[in-house]
Amino acid sequence: MTPLAPLESLLDRTGGDEFPLPPGLAALYGPLRFPLRKGRPYVIGNFVATVDGVASLSAPGLSGGGPISGSNPHDRMVMGLLRSVADAVIVGAGTLRSVPNHLWTAEHIYPPLADSYRRLRTALGKSAPALNVIVTARGELDLDLPVFRSAKVKVLIVTTPEGARRLRARDLPPPVAIEEAGEGGPIGAREVLSAVGRILPGDILLVEGGPRLMGDFFHEMCLDELFLTIAPQVAGRDGSVDRPGMVAGKRFAPESPRWGTLAGVKRAGSHLFLRYAFPVER
Repeated sequence: MTPLAPLESLLDRTGGDEFPLPPGLAALYGPLRFPLRKGRPYVIGNFVATVDGVASLSAPGLSGGGPISGSNPHDRMVMGLLRSVADAVIVGAGTLRSVPNHLWTAEHIYPPLADSYRRLRTALGKSAPALNVIVTARGELDLDLPVFRSAKVKVLIVTTPEGARRLRARDLPPPVAIEEAGEGGPIGAREVLSAVGRILPGDILLVEGGPRLMGDFFHEMCLDELFLTIAPQVAGRDGSVDRPGMVAGKRFAPESPRWGTLAGVKRAGSHLFLRYAFPVER
């Protein structure tokens, strides 16, 4: 495998504590800083979209981020880096269905840097991989999937009381915990964060979507920062299938647009790696 070239930093207005990246990761990414807050987790999102704003091709076997980024190794390296510093990775049930064999760990998304990711987590005092959090209102999950059965990660399912009853009636693997949230309807972002906080009072929580879950976090203004990869492809839309953008199920502009502040820009070839900070309400 050809070694990765370092990301080219075009803008860096990030502040806060600099994380102790191992030399190899530091050379590839540069300094990584987060303005952590005492008393609440710092919530970041990570997404990839095409230049025309498509975040999923919505086709069998092609609904994940890989076909959007072109399985770009720098995008995967950054995903692994963010998972390395996160205490939990939060995804919706739709994301799980789109990549059913996935584990939301740094090593899984970019194996060549597995040792560096582990060293970073050790330096941060995080001995185990990030908690994998699956959000589902109905609780209709395939519990035979690797994320539940591999025993490589601990899993928290955040679901409604009805979803919890449905799941507890089945053969629940030992590393899987359930937290109830909501009253039977959609589960809000704050409810997700509260449920995670009851299990794991972490410093950094990472949201990887999908678009409806990301929409909830923007709607409730619970996202501190967004890491957005722009892939240099035009996917297009013809109306035959829904090709969502980064946010679905919520409308903000023109009534209440969510404006961000550009905090960082990096480049690898024609891929752009952007960081936007957003105001939060907790």
